[in-house]
Amino acid sequence: MRITKVAPTARTAGRYNIFVDGHYSFSLDEFQLVQYSLHSGQEIDETKLAELQAESDFGKNYIRAVDLISRRLRSEREIRDYARRKQWSRDNTERVIARLYDRGYLNDLVFAQAFVRSRQSTQKYSCRRIERDLVNKGISRRIIQQVLDEEAGMADDNDALANLVAKKYHRYDDINKLKAYLARAGFRYDDINRAIKQYHEQGSQVSKWAGYNIIFTGLYY
Repeated sequence: MRITKVAPTARTAGRYNIFVDGHYSFSLDEFQLVQYSLHSGQEIDETKLAELQAESDFGKNYIRAVDLISRRLRSEREIRDYARRKQWSRDNTERVIARLYDRGYLNDLVFAQAFVRSRQSTQKYSCRRIERDLVNKGISRRIIQQVLDEEAGMADDNDALANLVAKKYHRYDDINKLKAYLARAGFRYDDINRAIKQYHEQGSQVSKWAGYNIIFTGLYY
């Protein structure tokens, strides 16, 4: 067999289509092309062709993984789940993951740190909900505990729940819908009921003192 043509791809810069005996066979990136010293007119046997095709698959899958991570950080399990859905070979998956770690694109600790900050600042999730979500994303218990300890300065769940009740209470015309929302955020029902009760009591105190102010003010007119 002979490589009859090496041509840049139309869709991906830095990638080349390789034609064998006049027919498209596989594609490689620029680094792979140089690594294997491929050129038009080169003779290759079936063993070499299989090796090059496997290398082609690796390059394509690596690019896909980097593209995923460029959209948002991913955990190792998320990449493995993606590889499984796309039916990558085991060897290919391990090579891609090893390369991602080597290039600094994959790091479960960095992922967990970013995840915790995001869920606390934008979605107001409880530590319990965050921990559960991180477990589901394949983050080890050791890393989860480390990250939660690092973020110990953030408000505890009781403070977070109280703030969320105060913020969301008047947006719901049905108290049960508010409770369901808070439960989805990872708070326990007992804590939810207690926080709502405390909010009611504080509101009653505010109303009471507001009434006294009206009375006292009236005495001066």
